[in-house]
Amino acid sequence: QVQLVESGGGSVQAGGSLRLSCRDSGYTYKTHCMGWFRQAPGKEREGVAAIDNDGRTAYADSVKGRFTISKDHAKNTLYLQMNSLKAEDTAVYYCAGDSFARVVAGIVPHSYEFGYWGVGTQVTVSS
Repeated sequence: QVQLVESGGGSVQAGGSLRLSCRDSGYTYKTHCMGWFRQAPGKEREGVAAIDNDGRTAYADSVKGRFTISKDHAKNTLYLQMNSLKAEDTAVYYCAGDSFARVVAGIVPHSYEFGYWGVGTQVTVSS
């Protein structure tokens, strides 16, 4: 069974940086594509970034140029480097994975395409 465990959340001032990590249980054939999603209070869950095992990446417009997604296959760990953080980046961030989701045309796959989810980690940015 795939298990995704996030870490690295916390509180930071606007303009600061955080790096989120998500370790998966190693069943990489089941997590061909992995992504980061976030959900702020009262809002729907939105896709932030995604990467597949072919190296294709995708980002939401709101984070392009500020966030970078990467994966260390040797460590079975997904990362999200978040720079120039803004108050509107405040949310619970979730790691997700799936064997069938694909990054196409630079678009983050929808959340329903992911079958495996972590429990989330809180990111709070104060202005």
